[in-house]
Amino acid sequence: MDEEMIRRLLNREYPSGVRNSNTRTNDCPSVNRDLPQQSHVHEFAASTLFALAGNNRHNHRFSGVTSEIIPLPGGDHKHAILTNTDSFGHHHEVGVETGPAIDVGNGKHVHFVSGETTLDDFHFHQYQFTTLIQNPLIIECPCQCDCDCRRNNR
Repeated sequence: MDEEMIRRLLNREYPSGVRNSNTRTNDCPSVNRDLPQQSHVHEFAASTLFALAGNNRHNHRFSGVTSEIIPLPGGDHKHAILTNTDSFGHHHEVGVETGPAIDVGNGKHVHFVSGETTLDDFHFHQYQFTTLIQNPLIIECPCQCDCDCRRNNR
């Protein structure tokens, strides 16, 4: 697990500061354009690969929501994930950064994720999965605001 990534997550450095969520107004002109905007997140649900703990062959499940975007050179981005697995007499931690965005059409994307859990009960698990599509029920508004056309999917 990347200790620098965990430090940045705990210090809320991706991203930091006061942000304008655009969720409390229907009126595009009333949005304070001077505040940075919140970026998107992705849901995920995954299972680890099987491993042995003593004589018990088992796997774990985990789910959650990623961090907001972490900008990459060239205009792409990634996200951070920090969560625990479910318990099988023990649990593992999952701390990883996703890969860059993978276009799936219609302005939507997912991210590929792979890595290893923490070592617990004398073993670890590998995992690989993709995040779910960002904002799956929202059709992007041409003016990138939170007006009625976006919320009502017109």
